[in-house]
Amino acid sequence: MAEYLIWLNGKYIPRNQAKISMLDRGFRLGDVVFDTERTFNGKVFKLRDHLERLYHSLQYMRIDPGMTMDDMEQLTLDVVQNNEPNRPPGDDYMITQIVTRGQADSLAPSPGGAKVTPDLKANVSIWIDPIDFVGHSRLYRDGGHVVIPKTRALSSDQVDAKVKHFNRLHFVLAQMEVADVDPDAFPVLLDTDGNLSESTGFNFFIIKDGKLRTPGDQNILQGITRTTVLEIATQLGIPFTCENNLQPYDAYTADEAFLCNTPSCILPIVKIDNRILGDGSPGPITKQLMAACEEMVGLNFVDQADRRSQDAH
Repeated sequence: MAEYLIWLNGKYIPRNQAKISMLDRGFRLGDVVFDTERTFNGKVFKLRDHLERLYHSLQYMRIDPGMTMDDMEQLTLDVVQNNEPNRPPGDDYMITQIVTRGQADSLAPSPGGAKVTPDLKANVSIWIDPIDFVGHSRLYRDGGHVVIPKTRALSSDQVDAKVKHFNRLHFVLAQMEVADVDPDAFPVLLDTDGNLSESTGFNFFIIKDGKLRTPGDQNILQGITRTTVLEIATQLGIPFTCENNLQPYDAYTADEAFLCNTPSCILPIVKIDNRILGDGSPGPITKQLMAACEEMVGLNFVDQADRRSQDAH
């Protein structure tokens, strides 16, 4: 397979050769925002929704990407088009826009004060990344596990969770902590008040007595797939609530649960902190939502994952 091409500051570069300076504030300080989409049959899903979130993050962080949202949209579509010859039959991938504040000659405070936002030229890149279809195939079929770690989500008093950024050391700590308990499990972090928030790159849903329940947006990223799930639930007549005070008890006593994000769509969860949900297999409402999501995106992503997993073996 040919190497995917990424766009970096106006040039196309093979993915494995892309570089930025180690003096870049994104590398040195995590001074960077991003957003990620995926393709279905080579077509980007909800690109504009993702870019609106990206530009809200940029505005919040006072980073100027040096281009309009329309420009970023067209560039993203161009990157996808340029990589079509590299896409294996039946495959899809993720697309990520990454914007750092740029390269600074020094990170030390200036003599006249701590000037933390100098006039820098942002580094802008648009990446192509493969999807782990092998892992997805197993999870779609059998369901995954969740462990609730002691590591907490960042408080909105520190960094607003609506900003999609790469300051994710707490996610790494949560993943390591969870791996000590269950190497196959996903973390679902609590907020500083002990309420359920989100996983590492996923939003979290539980289902109880036929109703969807998900953490409110006080301490979570407002996921595009989360919004899509709520749109589908409305169309199917499935009631839902977004609650800021869901607690581990609610997860332990749920009938079903699932995680959702852009590359994975909907991943069923069948065990939380070693407590089995329902009969230990993906639940009926979760599977109903998955089928409706497949219809919306125009692709049976479960079959796609199975085929790509078989190809890998």
